[in-house]
Amino acid sequence: MTLLRVESLRTALRGATGIAHAVDGVSFVVNAGETFALLGESGCGKSMTALSLMRLLPDAGVIAGGKVMLAGRDLLSLSEADMRDVRGREMAMIFQEPATSLNPVLTVGQQIVEVLERHTGLRGATARRRAVELVEAVGIPDPAQRLDTYPFQLSGGMKQRVMIAIALAGDPGLLIADEPTTALDVTIQAQVLELLGRLQRERGMGMLLITHDLGIVSKLAHRIGVMYAGELVEVAARQEFFSTPRHPYSRKLFAALPGPDRRGSALETIPGNVPPLTARFMGCRFADRCQRAWARCTEEAPAWHEVSDDHAVRCHLYDPAATGADAGTVAASLSPCNATAGDSPQTTALPLLETSDLKVHFPIRKGVFKRIAGQVKAVDGVSLTLTVGRTLALVGESGCGKTTVGKAILQLLQPTGGSVQFGGEELTVLPPSRLRTLRADMQIVFQDPYGSLDPRMRVGDIIEEGMSSLGRAAVSLSRNERIDELLERVGLSAGMSGRYPHEFSGGQRQRIAIARALAVEPRLLVCDEPTSALDVSVQAQILNLLRELQTTFGLSYLFITHNIAVVEHLAHEVAVMYLGRIVEQGTVEEILNDPRHPYTEALLSAVPRIDAGTGRPVIVLKGDMPSPANPPSGCHFHPRCPRAMPECAGVYPSATQLSATRRVFCHLFK
Repeated sequence: MTLLRVESLRTALRGATGIAHAVDGVSFVVNAGETFALLGESGCGKSMTALSLMRLLPDAGVIAGGKVMLAGRDLLSLSEADMRDVRGREMAMIFQEPATSLNPVLTVGQQIVEVLERHTGLRGATARRRAVELVEAVGIPDPAQRLDTYPFQLSGGMKQRVMIAIALAGDPGLLIADEPTTALDVTIQAQVLELLGRLQRERGMGMLLITHDLGIVSKLAHRIGVMYAGELVEVAARQEFFSTPRHPYSRKLFAALPGPDRRGSALETIPGNVPPLTARFMGCRFADRCQRAWARCTEEAPAWHEVSDDHAVRCHLYDPAATGADAGTVAASLSPCNATAGDSPQTTALPLLETSDLKVHFPIRKGVFKRIAGQVKAVDGVSLTLTVGRTLALVGESGCGKTTVGKAILQLLQPTGGSVQFGGEELTVLPPSRLRTLRADMQIVFQDPYGSLDPRMRVGDIIEEGMSSLGRAAVSLSRNERIDELLERVGLSAGMSGRYPHEFSGGQRQRIAIARALAVEPRLLVCDEPTSALDVSVQAQILNLLRELQTTFGLSYLFITHNIAVVEHLAHEVAVMYLGRIVEQGTVEEILNDPRHPYTEALLSAVPRIDAGTGRPVIVLKGDMPSPANPPSGCHFHPRCPRAMPECAGVYPSATQLSATRRVFCHLFK
């Protein structure tokens, strides 16, 4: 049964540069009990489509045309008063960022009860009992107690669950989920995806899922719509879409995915960016970035063409009237990636970086006199080794201490204990003058390039700052030449040096951050989640760049991430971290092909993959990571471990050497 029918929806946004046609003639259907996924890069109009359906547009936005039929009623013809009855009751939305969507001054219970009072008529103790049931239904422990907490007291996964509880409070027929797991770790993401799938099956809801993650689409979606520059370019059933994507843009998205089968070769990339939606389009909107475009693509907008019963594509390649000379051969397989870059050679067996029993503890101060009442053991005895020209991936959930390890290695945080040796020198005891000299050899690329680039400085000045303060490229003219060379090296033009960070896209800003780090000719780069906020196509560009730089300059990377696909593609060794400690280490082949520690098994099984139909079991961990201020006794993982034994709660396991390159901290292997 058709629940939602969208016909030729058009949404425009007024801005300083003109009118942006954010949604331009979009049509699709969502059936009851079905998940329809909108897939595409940032800036394609996915979220604006959802906001248009909810009629929650910004002040500059207006719905310029089309129909939105929900259960046979046109939502665009309703008054705002009537729409307030629809929102929450007939359709509800889970927003992308729960931290900013939840009201920080209201408790969880107040926010859920507010929806219940508005849409169900429940009041007082009855409404609170129903709120407890909803919180329990979304898997939050101690639901009655959690109702009285504020959003800032909850983890990211719990905040997202609260958002789901609020959305379900009115028992809607349609649920819109806008990037519901973007900011979550893979283990928490697995919990949320399992929860959404279960609730949909139990309630028979229709779901509009907005994401750029093909793995999530493969897990949840029944049908997929690929969106580009404000319009849909392909609509297909899940099985057919993943077996044979048709549109060149869809194929490029698949080819840009990192993975073990593409290890040792450059990933496919999509040149350029999504065109500005203020532009007037004459032909295909993807033509400027499409390798298979010909004259007709720039002159005539393509029509929809049916390629099978439940598969349509907007592309001239599938026009029966197109001649072979014009369109070329329409191949069902993905075009191979023709640029290759082999694994960087291990140029020396000598380690560049060694940490031994590294600790970073932060004091907890309480009372009027701020006496120390405890310690947050962010890093609690980490030992790592990284050799020249290699990549060591440090993986784990948010809050496990990965970033703190990177900052402690660079002495941006003072270690509480342990040793950090770089090139044979002990960094923890170096005088400031010597440490300042060594900073040119050790650089970091932060997770958020916009936050780490000074918005008041031009790009050229940002890159030059490090060279000036660390005494590299002392002659002014050579510095300017070096800046131009660096910008070209990271795929930007020399003429961009006079621009400010806000004038660049997210991927371009990350390239600027890499250029800044390379300006002082480092030997070690600490990469802290450098691709976490990027679309798959931009991520492919950054990964290709990092691999090329490693091959050319012999750079060593400490790559901090929770993206296992990136680890598969780029890393040589892997260290898995949980609650301040390493639980398993080894080569990328050993860890990813045969995980031994139960946490590693759960971490890898939770990664959504496009080959989800292979029958690989998903281990969904219960609960969240404990607080490092009060870690569990014994093995820190035992409260969540599906294979825990009585001894796991008593003694922390010592290291068991499984091979010359692999060790695991687990009582199962004693």
